[in-house]
Amino acid sequence: MAALSWAAALRGARGLCGLAARGAAGFLRHGSPRTYAAVSAESLPTFGFLLDIDGVLVRGHNVIPAALDAFHRLVTPQGHLRVPVVFVTNAGNTLQHRKAQELSALLGCKVEPDQVILSHSPMKIFSQHHDKRMLVSGQGPVVENARALGFRNVVTMEELRTAFPVLDMVDLERRPTTTPPLRSDFPAIEGVLLLGEPVRWETSLQLIVDVLLSNGNPGTGLVTAPYPHLPVLASNMDLLWMAEAKMPRFGHGTFLLCLEAIYQKLTGKELRYEALMGKPSLLTYQYAEQLIRQQAERRGWAAPIRRLYAVGDNPMSDIYGANLFHQYLQRAECAAQAEQQGAGGPQKQWPSATQSCTSILVCTGVYRPQEPSAREQPFHGHRDFGFSPALLRASHVVSDIHEAMRLAFREEGWTW
Repeated sequence: MAALSWAAALRGARGLCGLAARGAAGFLRHGSPRTYAAVSAESLPTFGFLLDIDGVLVRGHNVIPAALDAFHRLVTPQGHLRVPVVFVTNAGNTLQHRKAQELSALLGCKVEPDQVILSHSPMKIFSQHHDKRMLVSGQGPVVENARALGFRNVVTMEELRTAFPVLDMVDLERRPTTTPPLRSDFPAIEGVLLLGEPVRWETSLQLIVDVLLSNGNPGTGLVTAPYPHLPVLASNMDLLWMAEAKMPRFGHGTFLLCLEAIYQKLTGKELRYEALMGKPSLLTYQYAEQLIRQQAERRGWAAPIRRLYAVGDNPMSDIYGANLFHQYLQRAECAAQAEQQGAGGPQKQWPSATQSCTSILVCTGVYRPQEPSAREQPFHGHRDFGFSPALLRASHVVSDIHEAMRLAFREEGWTW
């Protein structure tokens, strides 16, 4: 897959917009109904927040103090959020409801599961792959996560290496002492699902490549590797992320970089993705926008949400994605206006009321104020997202999440 320019990414995402909207809306319609306290008309919000988690609200298992201050002001005495909030993380090694429970405990307010978007959450809308036999890579409850996304026939790395033990040969202590008979009863794998960085990179890299080169039959092998290869769906393109350590840690984007390099070195061809999800993917922001709208509807906030404030600590994912989404919204609005003004043609309403997405960069995670400018530092984004330095520049740079929310409230004319 040739590297996409940001303009090409915008054009490609336009077709996904309706699909993401229908998928997200359909998912939420099946959710359990909730009731909320009525909100006075003068306090109806027309803006909301898309909040990153690691490096913005927490560092590892520790909550950032500024986050507690911010949510103390963001929550009413009745325990309700003053404006709609969706937590958009590139993490994916937990279940959605568990992440919501964790955030509730850390922040001291009720966070619902459908306020949390994990890196792989938009995979729910890729129903054409849900019945395929998929090899799943990651850590944590990968099977439960895959099934929650709609995938009904998954194979784990451990199941694959148990079926074909001679494939995993890097660790001397895990090598089989005898050669087992060749399995002929193992159904072919039809696709690969990458939910996040695995624990044993050497095992996952080897087995994923085996599956792609053998067209899903790693026990037999092929003389010529098929191309295009089996579909690969991946989430979380972060090269780095911030935990308790003073320096950033490798993310799933680093694992993808290794996988792409190995595949190209072996075949001379480029590894292609059926879908890439997580920030900075436009599909993730489209999905988040729909959750914001549904949340506002459940709260009885009749005024449409016009403006989103995306707060993050990683310029390469949070800021790049928010700016890309803002640019997309501007182009979409222009296209809708042009369509409505067309001579003699029927007027069509653009499905989104959102007009802007403001990017706010905090200094409590990956980003450091003393870093060189975007034009001077290497591009850490994924291969399939073309490098545009302008998209790395945040609309605002603030110290922490408390300052970010105060800035947004001031911009909206609300009391903080």
